[in-house]
Amino acid sequence: MSFDGRILSGMTVLAAVVEAGSFSRAGELLGMSASGVSRSISRLEERLGVRLVDRTTRALHLTSEGAGLYERAVQHLEGIAEAANYVSGASETVRGTLRVGLNPIFAQHILAPKLPLLRERYPDLELIVLQQADVGDLVTEGIDVAVRFGPQPPSTMTSRLLLETRVLTVASPEYLARYGRPKRPEKLVDHDCIQYIDPRNNKPFSWEFHRGRKILPVKTRGHLTTTDVDVMVQACVSGAGIAQPLALSVDHLIASGALVELFPEWPDETYPLYAARPSRRLPPAAVEAFLGFCVEICREHQRLAISSKRTG
Repeated sequence: MSFDGRILSGMTVLAAVVEAGSFSRAGELLGMSASGVSRSISRLEERLGVRLVDRTTRALHLTSEGAGLYERAVQHLEGIAEAANYVSGASETVRGTLRVGLNPIFAQHILAPKLPLLRERYPDLELIVLQQADVGDLVTEGIDVAVRFGPQPPSTMTSRLLLETRVLTVASPEYLARYGRPKRPEKLVDHDCIQYIDPRNNKPFSWEFHRGRKILPVKTRGHLTTTDVDVMVQACVSGAGIAQPLALSVDHLIASGALVELFPEWPDETYPLYAARPSRRLPPAAVEAFLGFCVEICREHQRLAISSKRTG
């Protein structure tokens, strides 16, 4: 088959769908509507003559042909992006100092391990990294780019979805040995549940459990309420109670056995991570480069997570 730019375009959309998990989320990443994403996938399927995605009302899944195509093509797509950056002179024009306000979970688990790559790619770019809550006015605080969890207000910022991470319910083996393992979410009313404050309203997050379209709210209570993710997680590891952290912050603790996921049969509650910037002016090259880097490393994180689940 000769080169066809429409196939390349469709492959880019397919990769976004796989990494985002839905047409609507992929559309947010690409600046397209969900229907536009769906049409692009349909056109790609027509040109290749195979079905790539099985669509249902609840979810979408790659066919075996779609999974094979994605696994073989994704590295080439990244290479094309790198080549485009090279010939455009991005490494020479990206310079200056950026003040970035980062959620500490993103900073610790995704960005920090990739900082040597950022330094190698943009040697004249300097970062001032400020640990911030997921609220606040970027212009007033002099922030060029923020990476935050939760839906972002549309008025004064331009935001881009980076990923969605699952909300898990976890406890330590010590806690479960002492107090027993709840068999259903409703049984959490009998347990000590660590509460985490939502910075948008200064109230504890509600506990919910999602499976497909079903949402089960559970009213919980506990002896510890905090605004600090590390305090919540470490208290949970030490056996102080049951917690609902983001998978991004505790996957490694579950893998090591320090924490146990309690309700894997309720897998569908997620929380979004966005990159945001002030929208009143066009972003300079340094902002665009950092935003693109955040998108790249988040996609890599999700791809590795998907691969780990398949092999696990």
